[in-house]
Amino acid sequence: MTATADAEAAANELTPLADYLGSVLRRLRALPPLDLDLTQAYGNVLAEDVVAPHSFPAFDQAAVDGYAARWEDISGGSRGPGYVPAPSGAPGGRSIRLNVVGDLGAASWRPVRLTPGSCFSVAAGAPLPAGADVVVPVEWTDQGMAAVEIFRAPKRGYGLRRAGEELSAGTLLARAGTYVSPALVAVLAATGIGHVVVRPSPRVVIVATGDELVDVGRGSQPGQVVDANSHALTAAAAEVGALAYRVGICDDDPEGLRGLLEDQTLRADLIITTGGTGTGPGDMVRRILSRREGTRAGPVTFTEVALYPGTALGFGTVGAEEVPVVCLPGDPGAALIGFEVLARPAINLLAGAEPVFRPSVRAHLLETITSPVGLREFRPAHVAERRGGGYTVQPLPGGPFTLSGLAEANGLMVLGERVNTAAAGSTVDVLLLDRRR
Repeated sequence: MTATADAEAAANELTPLADYLGSVLRRLRALPPLDLDLTQAYGNVLAEDVVAPHSFPAFDQAAVDGYAARWEDISGGSRGPGYVPAPSGAPGGRSIRLNVVGDLGAASWRPVRLTPGSCFSVAAGAPLPAGADVVVPVEWTDQGMAAVEIFRAPKRGYGLRRAGEELSAGTLLARAGTYVSPALVAVLAATGIGHVVVRPSPRVVIVATGDELVDVGRGSQPGQVVDANSHALTAAAAEVGALAYRVGICDDDPEGLRGLLEDQTLRADLIITTGGTGTGPGDMVRRILSRREGTRAGPVTFTEVALYPGTALGFGTVGAEEVPVVCLPGDPGAALIGFEVLARPAINLLAGAEPVFRPSVRAHLLETITSPVGLREFRPAHVAERRGGGYTVQPLPGGPFTLSGLAEANGLMVLGERVNTAAAGSTVDVLLLDRRR
């Protein structure tokens, strides 16, 4: 049997990534909704469709500083809409003179009406007087106070916004699953909404395991490895919008690990562990969490997935509250890829976000590469838009295990299980890492 045939046979024993993800995500449910004050809603995901209770703008208003007038009173000075006459006093030039009967600011509230030959001085945002259908910008006038001379006539409707012009009452503002951005907060507030029903941001606890781990601030040496994983995964969870908590390093001590996880279930909607997912003598996480003990929920199931890097992944629940737990490999590159593939979609699902996966594009490969047979590889890459449309993708040196490549990448190139060689010029899928949702 050839080496390729051996690899294919081994890969056939692995669980396809799509099947594994489907089985995991079907076990998760979005967190119960909360009614939040609008000032606290940013960063969460709507749990219900939101409809505008009021129109925006709420009333006819000036869009610019100027003079609110009737268009028929000023159109005679322009020989028709849009005509720009010469300044007053120029040969053939002609201007219009109107009486200024009052001033209106944004805080004005008394209803007023225009009469023929008159106008109001208005500030941007001020309510329009009844009968006004144009606002002449101040720079097109002599800026008079009791009377104003208009040198240039705008088109009918210029310089004003009508009630409900942008959003009418009853308009669907956002659907359930929409991320609450600063701009959406503005829309909700402007239409009179003070509270929204959202899914809370998931509380995610990150635990790094291993006797060999030491905290940051020093270099690794034989027998000691700096814990990069818990710091990186805490940042990754926060990037998704979770409330991320790093609890630090847990030694390979069965009672210590059990106690730590039990404590964390009180404040976590999801627990992420890193390290110990393999079958070696030091892989304590797998040995401890895969056991069912007493009435404790579980066990956590560890699966060999057709994923490169990091085939060994774990998922299940811990504690009486049955808090979901995701177990990722100990290699930093494999842990970050595992987070992207498994933990990130889980967090988005708990948050009620749609879609749960990062956006992707099809891109033309700039370099011929090889990939392990039977495994779905996620490789750091740089993706760029091409002039004239489309994308190109350049694999970064070192493959998926290199932290420097992951730090530089703005995309993850996805090579399917049946891909052994991807030729330059072929088209591949790329997950976009530089887009938050």
